[in-house]
Amino acid sequence: MPTPNAVRLLIADDDPSVLAAYALFFNAHGYETRATGNGADALAEYCGWHPDAVVLDIQMPGMDGRAVAREIRRLRSAPLPLLVAVTALTSPSEQAETIRSGFDYHFVKPADLPAVLATIASHVRPGATDDS
Repeated sequence: MPTPNAVRLLIADDDPSVLAAYALFFNAHGYETRATGNGADALAEYCGWHPDAVVLDIQMPGMDGRAVAREIRRLRSAPLPLLVAVTALTSPSEQAETIRSGFDYHFVKPADLPAVLATIASHVRPGATDDS
């Protein structure tokens, strides 16, 4: 259950089951989450909410995760959010493209959610943003 100073985490994945599982997992670990099923909605949610971290699938219809990451980085919001890709893309060249797009980390599905959680927790502190 989220606490008043919980880390704000935006999650976007076009698979509703994956999205629900991620939201349940991170909520259970005290994160305040918002979830969207596509890139365009993720970008709009980011702009209105300014989460501390964003977990994005890469392969989504319409605006993919890399396009969302590039746009978030172009906005240069302060503080910069941690961007984490969780995707089925596995090749080294695909992983390199993910990082070039602005992501900080690239995890391959099925993701080890405790490892994703540890990565986020090691980079983002509760209460990093004040404009709730």
